[in-house]
Amino acid sequence: MFSHIMVGSNDIARSKTFYDAVLGAIGAKPAITDDKGRLIYMHNNGLFLVTTPIDGKPATGANGGTIGFGCANEAEVNAWHAAGVANGGTSIEDPPGVREGGFGKLYLAYLRDPDGNKICAMHKIG
Repeated sequence: MFSHIMVGSNDIARSKTFYDAVLGAIGAKPAITDDKGRLIYMHNNGLFLVTTPIDGKPATGANGGTIGFGCANEAEVNAWHAAGVANGGTSIEDPPGVREGGFGKLYLAYLRDPDGNKICAMHKIG
């Protein structure tokens, strides 16, 4: 359904440190940087990009928005979360763990990246 996801950043170098760590924890390679200075991550047929806003205004996190990254197992979710906290992210909501709902059992962890974007690591149980 999605071709790519892009978030804004006010500090690309800081974002590279953060996302290289959290996405590296789930097997992605470090970002490549294009000629416009955008960070590009390619992993599991997905594209995730980080850029300074084109309109020149400050980047802000989407209120109510969440970007989820799929993980192979609970250990990968925990490694993702730990890498994020160690590299400038903020742990939010409940600690990493199992949540049950309409999608069944999910193992989830949530972070705010250094620019305030809400991101999640998810492993579907069963």
